[in-house]
Amino acid sequence: MKRAQLVGFSVALVAAGMAYYVASAFVQPPPAPVTVEKQVDSTEVLVAGTDIPVGQIVNEGHFRWVSWPVKATSRAYITKENGGLSRMREISGSVARSALLAGEPITAQKLIKAGQGGVLAAILPQGMRAISTKIKAETAAGSLILPNDHVDVILIRQMRSRGGKDQTISDTLFRNVRVIAIGQQIEIKEGKKAADMSASTATLELMPRQAEMMALANSMGEITLSLRSVADLSSDPERAGGLNLNKPEDNNSVRIVRYGAKSRVYGVN
Repeated sequence: MKRAQLVGFSVALVAAGMAYYVASAFVQPPPAPVTVEKQVDSTEVLVAGTDIPVGQIVNEGHFRWVSWPVKATSRAYITKENGGLSRMREISGSVARSALLAGEPITAQKLIKAGQGGVLAAILPQGMRAISTKIKAETAAGSLILPNDHVDVILIRQMRSRGGKDQTISDTLFRNVRVIAIGQQIEIKEGKKAADMSASTATLELMPRQAEMMALANSMGEITLSLRSVADLSSDPERAGGLNLNKPEDNNSVRIVRYGAKSRVYGVN
C-alpha cells in the first residue's frame, strides 16, 4: 500500500472515531424503567372452583375464594368479609339452576335449595310453564333439536269440512318457543352438540294459555317441531297462540294438493 493511501486511511479512521465520540455525547441513554405499585382495594369473592353444569348438587368443594376488586363487586356476590363463610355453608347442598363456569362468582339466583322444587322447576322462568310433546325423527328435524333451541310448533290433524269431506289441516300453533329438554337431557353435555337420538319427548317453555292449547293439540293430531335459525330468535316476540282449534273453517286458509290429497294450511298473521 502506498504511503499516501495509508495516510488517507488513517485520517478517515480517526475522523470516524471522532464523529462517533461526538455523536455519543449528544445521545442520552434511555432512562431505567420505574415500577410504580398501585394499591387496589380488593375483597374475597366466592366463585365456582370448576365448571358446574345445570342440575349439579354443589358443596363446599365446588367453591373457592378469589381476590376481586371492590369496585367490580356486585351486591349479589358472596364476599368473605360479609359473612361469606356461613353463606357458603348455607348454600352447600343446593342445585345449580344455570350452568356456572370455573371462576364465575356464585350468587343465590343461580342456585336453588334442595326441597324447593326439581331441576326443571328451578330453570323455568317465572310465569312460564313446561309441557311435553311426543317427537320422532321425522317430526323433530331429524332428532337434531337440542335443549335451548327455538322451534315453531305445528299441529297436523284430520278434520271434516262442511261438505263432509275429510281434510288434513296444518296449523302453526306457536312460534319461537324455547326447548327446555329433549327426553331427560336439559343441557348440552360437555359442550358437545350431541342430540339424544332415542328421546321420544320434547319439553317446551310456554305461557299458561299456550300450555292449555298444547295439551289440547297433543290429543288432536300429530305435533311437528320446526327448528328456527339463531338469526330469527329476536323475531315473533309475542309468539302465535290465538288460533281456535275447534274452528273447522278459516277465512285466511289456503287449499293445496299434497300427494293427491287435499289439505289446508291456516295462516297465523
